[in-house]
Amino acid sequence: MSSPPSPSPTRWFKALRRTRIEDVCLKSGAAACSEVLKRARAAFRARRTAQDSFRLAQLEALVRMLMDHECDFVDALGRDVHKPRFETVMSELMTVKNEALHTISNLKKWMEPQRIERNWATAFDECLVVNEPLGVVLIIGSWTSPLQLCLVPLVGAIAAGNCVIISPSETCTHTAELLHRLIPAYLDNECFHSVVAAAHEIPEIIDLKFDHVFFSGDKENGIKVAQAAARTLARVTLVLSGKNPCYVDSQCDINTTARRITWARFHNAGQSAVAPDYILCHVDAKENLLQALRCALQQFYGTDPRESRSFGRIVNEENFNKAKDQLCRSGKVFIGGQVNEMERYIAPTVLTEVVESDPIMQQDVFGPILPILTVQDADEAVTFINSRERPLCVYAYSSNNKVISKIMNETSSGSFCLNDSVLQSVMVGMPFGGVGASGMGSYHGQYSFDAFSHKKSCLLRTTRIECMTFLRYPPYEDRNLSLVSLASSLNLKSQGWCTIL
Repeated sequence: MSSPPSPSPTRWFKALRRTRIEDVCLKSGAAACSEVLKRARAAFRARRTAQDSFRLAQLEALVRMLMDHECDFVDALGRDVHKPRFETVMSELMTVKNEALHTISNLKKWMEPQRIERNWATAFDECLVVNEPLGVVLIIGSWTSPLQLCLVPLVGAIAAGNCVIISPSETCTHTAELLHRLIPAYLDNECFHSVVAAAHEIPEIIDLKFDHVFFSGDKENGIKVAQAAARTLARVTLVLSGKNPCYVDSQCDINTTARRITWARFHNAGQSAVAPDYILCHVDAKENLLQALRCALQQFYGTDPRESRSFGRIVNEENFNKAKDQLCRSGKVFIGGQVNEMERYIAPTVLTEVVESDPIMQQDVFGPILPILTVQDADEAVTFINSRERPLCVYAYSSNNKVISKIMNETSSGSFCLNDSVLQSVMVGMPFGGVGASGMGSYHGQYSFDAFSHKKSCLLRTTRIECMTFLRYPPYEDRNLSLVSLASSLNLKSQGWCTIL
């Protein structure tokens, strides 16, 4: 879909009028959530979401919503997080559409009961694992990817047969308002709702009792979400930000490496939980990498990134001040470093002479700043990575198979990507999520369907073999126990498990 030419970014950002969340007519807070939760719970109990035809219709409607209102979403995200149109279409709209279309193509197969292999004691019975929807799901989005982090898990929750309440980020006023207006126009009004909640309201909302809570955001709020969910025994999926290391080996295509890292670190003005957070560069590759990064930045954003239509701004003043503080108190600026408070602009910046105690190595980075540390070899890189909390992603750039194997197998992270960055986090056929401090649970594709489903074991027995089953009944006799033990040992040898009749 074509769009009119954009004005100069400097003029556009200066003229941008920010709207407070309180000024937008949205349902917000625990009271509003309690109201829609009752409706969603009633719809679920009425089995409104049970049939595959209903789920498919909702997913198809979600795709239509994105296609019909592409320009509206581009405008909303431009106002909220200052994303260029290309980034919005590619990383937000296309990602959600691909997820939905993949799910539509595979849903009936995923819904089928899984038949379990029978043993001699269940030879006349049927053993099944049935996918059962959990109930009402709460999805708490993040401002870093306001559409993707709300709607991709929504696809999985719909596919699994749940009712859903989404809570878009309060920071993204225009996107939240657009979702609030469009969701009831396209999706079932009783099953699917949106509310907006401030961070401090989230625990109170979770206390209303949901069957599953999906949260993407920072570790501090993730802990609060997990604690609140534990009070009602709600299941949780947490996708938390983390300091994602990126090892650059001496044996790699340095120009391709620089372009891919530059794109991953600086798209959306560096506001991404899956971007490389810092580089561990082999000492022999450092100078070549720095020059290649300089060339890549100039190719992407020109000599003055502030005037580039492809480079965004920091989402709000709080994040701007934090990123600016990290920049001022860490390392030495090699590229960039310019700031403009009026526009919340920070130039794409590369820092050298960074040490582990610098603020930028101690805090999450949500800005266009890339610190570079040097290591002697892959062993030192692995030691450094393993000395810190497990990250959401680990990246490595190398053509040396031994190095690749070492980084991938000797570090622990939510995901690993070789010779590229970020793409592993949006692939519909692969699970994505954190581990340890970077989260718990995973989603995307069938993994989303599984995350929002209960795997119910079902044994459908016959009464035709009571002549064998009687051995387990009282009065207990040693002879009967010997027969049961013999049967179990024979079954263990032949099929690998024990059997109780």
